[in-house]
Amino acid sequence: MEVLDPAQLRVTHLHLGLVMMENWKNGPTSFDISSLFIKFYISVAIIVHYCQDAELSCGSPPDPKQTSMQSDMKKPLLASSASAASEPLSRGPGGPVIGIIGSGDFSRSLAIRLLASGFRAVVGSRDPTRISRDLFPDGVELRSQREAVERAERVVFAAVYPEHYHTLVGLRERLAGKVLVDVSSASRLNSGEQSNAESLAELFPESRVVKGFNVISAWEMQTGFHDGGRQVLICGDCSDSKAAVLHLARCMGFGPMDLGGLRRSRDIEEVPLSLFPSWGGPILVTFVLFLFFYGYNFLRHILLPYLDQGENNFHQLPLVTFNETLPVVALVTLALVYLPGLVAAVLQLGRGTKYKRFPHWLDLWLCRRKQLGLLSFLCALLHAVYSMCLTLRKAAGYTLLNAAYHQVKAGVENSWVEQQVWRSDLYLSCGILGFGVLSLLAVTSLPSVGNALSWREFTFVQSGLGYAALTLSIMHTLFFGWDFAFFPVAYPYYLPPAYLLALILPCMVLIGRMFLALPCLTLRLAKIRKGWESARHRTPKNQELGSNEEDPPPNFRDV
Repeated sequence: MEVLDPAQLRVTHLHLGLVMMENWKNGPTSFDISSLFIKFYISVAIIVHYCQDAELSCGSPPDPKQTSMQSDMKKPLLASSASAASEPLSRGPGGPVIGIIGSGDFSRSLAIRLLASGFRAVVGSRDPTRISRDLFPDGVELRSQREAVERAERVVFAAVYPEHYHTLVGLRERLAGKVLVDVSSASRLNSGEQSNAESLAELFPESRVVKGFNVISAWEMQTGFHDGGRQVLICGDCSDSKAAVLHLARCMGFGPMDLGGLRRSRDIEEVPLSLFPSWGGPILVTFVLFLFFYGYNFLRHILLPYLDQGENNFHQLPLVTFNETLPVVALVTLALVYLPGLVAAVLQLGRGTKYKRFPHWLDLWLCRRKQLGLLSFLCALLHAVYSMCLTLRKAAGYTLLNAAYHQVKAGVENSWVEQQVWRSDLYLSCGILGFGVLSLLAVTSLPSVGNALSWREFTFVQSGLGYAALTLSIMHTLFFGWDFAFFPVAYPYYLPPAYLLALILPCMVLIGRMFLALPCLTLRLAKIRKGWESARHRTPKNQELGSNEEDPPPNFRDV
């Protein structure tokens, strides 16, 4: 019996369908013929699909291309990054069973996340009858702790408080050989005590204790399967067990990071207790700068005039003095963003190598540039808002009326001053442009935006446009000051204006950047950052090879 090719079968099906449609158009007289065609078409389709499902050869072997095509169609479109043979947690029908000891909020959120990731979850409680079944989704099994541990294939989460670890000792035999994931956090910072994970490892020496998932809250567990952009810190002494937990975190949509052995568990447990750990230094620096310049403006504009002449300007404290301080702090903070890069470049030029570590304070400074830049943007934004609100004050209305009265009294018909018009337009234009570029820097600092940029694009925005924002901010300050700094009246009580003090550091940074832009320094710095080293840093072997040459070849290491 000759079997039709699959392509020929499709053509035959299509031809029969066209014939049926044509006959149907001919009217009721061809109704019987159309019915016969329909019956014949259905019969052929059933026989063909039955032969394919039963894999009947019907006298000829199957086409290997067709077989591979059918097997490919059965595969899921979104495959896992690792093969099923290499996965630490092999997925059987319905997914592997993950055990959870504890029935609190975190346990419920973890079970929901596991179900959404294709796993099966078994929650163990001391008294399952007291737990409402409506709190957990339908796919979650609610059992006793002993039954949950027995049902778990390999991984068991310990979602109980550390104070209740001793109540789990009765499960020691059933937890032997399994991966026990500790999700607890520390109760206080820098306690010096043994970590919760290490205590759990002592209670269950035959289990493979892994620390992880404590930096993820119960709310973040339920935000959706595709919203898991958070990083999960994981540590453990057993490499295989840790690999299983790392793979589980990836399947749940998180980004796991291996921090090493279980001794790092104390650091992981203290992470949720830290309040903006990377923001403490930048916020402190910005606050100190604000206090200094605010006190300086208070002393220069309010306190000394009051003590010397009895002039009462204390009404300027809430708004005017704030608005005079904010741009100064924003400019100095922006200069602090780019100053460590210049210091690092000078150190590399002086050392003649990039393989020596920077001092610890410089490393911290380099790692806090993003926070300093965002704080500078915040101060600039507040300065823009405060400046727009200046005309809404009652004091501004009284000042305008007094100026108009004095102008009328003096008989001045036209108070137009060309120089002041140019000054105001120039410093406002530079300020708006500088704030716009600084806003672009702040937007690209967001991870969702920065990750979409290539390294060259990110460098251009953060470095090239960053120096453009610094230059525009300096020009804004210079146009604001105009030529006032050359008159003695600008120095009451021998104190210079605050904007002159704020210009010192940004101008130094800009001049230093222009100095490093010289071709002789730029080329040498580029060679150093590509791996070139000066003669005093070369290995003895390379020095012997180049001792007979007049100009020894440059030494390049791995980048």
